[in-house]
Amino acid sequence: MNAKTPNAIDTYVGSRVRMRRQLLGLSQERLADQIGVTFQQVQKYEKGLNRIGASRLQRIAEVLSTSPSFFFQQNESVPLSLVETNVAADPVAEFLHSKEGLALNRAFLKITDTQLREKIVALVKAMAQAQEGRDVSGERGKHGETFA
Repeated sequence: MNAKTPNAIDTYVGSRVRMRRQLLGLSQERLADQIGVTFQQVQKYEKGLNRIGASRLQRIAEVLSTSPSFFFQQNESVPLSLVETNVAADPVAEFLHSKEGLALNRAFLKITDTQLREKIVALVKAMAQAQEGRDVSGERGKHGETFA
């Protein structure tokens, strides 16, 4: 590994910091102020260019209202040592980093009724399943929508 190439684990942890920060609507400047570094340092952490020490990671977790283990969580089928450095390799991470993904997650977090949350998840799953069925038929409208 080249000395200037970020370590895949550092990049992954940094991307999780970024995702959580954005999910909470916190700016890099605000996070930096609360953990005692410059916003440029936060940028380097999020890109994996600088490693985050244990005590700093603990403080970031406190500010972002999560546990340090959150920053290492991933799909159990992929060992952390084999993590792709490109977010686009994980469609879920890619969606969570998108404007729509952040907006959807922020709105969903405001719903406190567990039953309502479960119904929304079931609705979205049903919509996705219906979309898959229409995609199989291959018929598309002028705006890209599909018809069964």
